[in-house]
Amino acid sequence: MLQKLVKKNEKGFTLIELMIVIAIIGILAAIAIPNFISYRTRSYNTAAKADNKNAYTAAMAYLTDNVGVEFADLTLANLTASGFRATASVTTTKAATDTAIVTVHDSGDVTYSIDEDGVVTES
Repeated sequence: MLQKLVKKNEKGFTLIELMIVIAIIGILAAIAIPNFISYRTRSYNTAAKADNKNAYTAAMAYLTDNVGVEFADLTLANLTASGFRATASVTTTKAATDTAIVTVHDSGDVTYSIDEDGVVTES
């Protein structure tokens, strides 16, 4: 009866082999997940920085087309009229009398501001 349950030349993995493979996958995941999270955060920050520079380009286009308007007098409506389109989840602010355009991604950890001379600062 016992011989019927045990077949010769049976192929497959043992429990120990399967447990070792699962342990290796767990170790690789423990290494990869924190790196992935930092890469995502860096990409969010890069999107905010790109929007900051694009807003500055739109501001310079608007100022070129509308002689007599000062950088401090620009609004987001002016930037939009000059072709600026914000990336999803990036907040861009430029209130009247501000001396900088400020952008930040909702999931990022850096705020970028660019002044009328094109100097980008991080905070």
